[in-house]
Amino acid sequence: MSAEPAGPAAGAATSASGDPAGPLPDVLHPAVPVAALRLPPAPVATPGTERPGVGPLPAFLAGTAVLLASMVLAVRLGASDISYGEIGRAVAGRMWLDVEALPPLRDSLIWDLRVPRVLLAALVGASLAVCGAVLQSITRNALADPYLLGVASGASTGAVTVLVLGAGADSLGMTGGAFAGALLSFGLLLLLLRRTALDSSRVVLTGVVVWHLFVALTSLLLMASGDADDTRAMMRWLLGSMATARWDAVVICAVVGAAGLLVCWLCATALDGFAFGADTAASLGVNVKATRVVLLVTTALLTAAAVAYVGAIGFVGLIVPHGVRFVVGPTHRLLLPFSALAGAVFLVWSDALARTVFDPREVPVGVFTALVGVPLFLLILRRRGEI
Repeated sequence: MSAEPAGPAAGAATSASGDPAGPLPDVLHPAVPVAALRLPPAPVATPGTERPGVGPLPAFLAGTAVLLASMVLAVRLGASDISYGEIGRAVAGRMWLDVEALPPLRDSLIWDLRVPRVLLAALVGASLAVCGAVLQSITRNALADPYLLGVASGASTGAVTVLVLGAGADSLGMTGGAFAGALLSFGLLLLLLRRTALDSSRVVLTGVVVWHLFVALTSLLLMASGDADDTRAMMRWLLGSMATARWDAVVICAVVGAAGLLVCWLCATALDGFAFGADTAASLGVNVKATRVVLLVTTALLTAAAVAYVGAIGFVGLIVPHGVRFVVGPTHRLLLPFSALAGAVFLVWSDALARTVFDPREVPVGVFTALVGVPLFLLILRRRGEI
């Protein structure tokens, strides 16, 4: 699925140029928006739908322990063997504890490369999973994910603009360009929706329009450049990679992610209402239009921050909320925090596999999320009787 160009813009670009690098912007999510328009709503929360068994707090603490263990194991994995003791000494040294210092190269390998990479993977996975859960509720569409709004395609256009045209290269850089492009695409989405009531079908339709507009712009810029090095660089970025993870990216994604998750969790009751429809949400006292704007802006910022640093990593926001919903039920008070935990674990291990399976070569992490996401995606369709 991820290898087939499907969007009209990408298809036109490929046929016009004959350049095999032409359809790059479509490789991750070729058909999700179109299929999403025809599918029934996501599962909704009803009284008594919370899963019995272990209480939420013990389950959350257990999930947090799994995440921490996954992160420590992921830091160890790589071309150079690292012991648990070395990880402990590197971290303790940064906390001003009295421990024997590591050699500078070993300390830099752990603290400057491995730790920020694993932390960034966890933060991006959590952000994308929460965005997917929120969008599936407010659009009432089981296949909505963070890319539905066209934010990822806008980020791609921004990054390509900096890389190919050099616009803002000194002041923004590629990451800043991606962030600006993501915000621009979301601004266009809100502009197009300004005369509507932000109902789910219009948001989905307009998101698809914005998506393909920016895919076309990205393809146009890449073909106009005709530079093989630029094309290869964008190919890697579009498939997602944590290789450039640094502490400044970790800090920004942590701040944006924590604020976004808090906003979404405070809107959990409204999200439960949206899952039944706008009228039900309004009957619960929810300001439907204002709440939708707040949640759309929040998910756009979360997605933009993630995409700007690691590229377009697909299927996390699409698959993870469905798996979590199956375990904890559809109530958003539980669904959102558990989706964040599961998304973090999922992307930490996807990135660990991406950089170790074909060592010393590194595979873009988006390839692994797609390999896992496609069969799960088909399983969801089968359970819903669509295939």
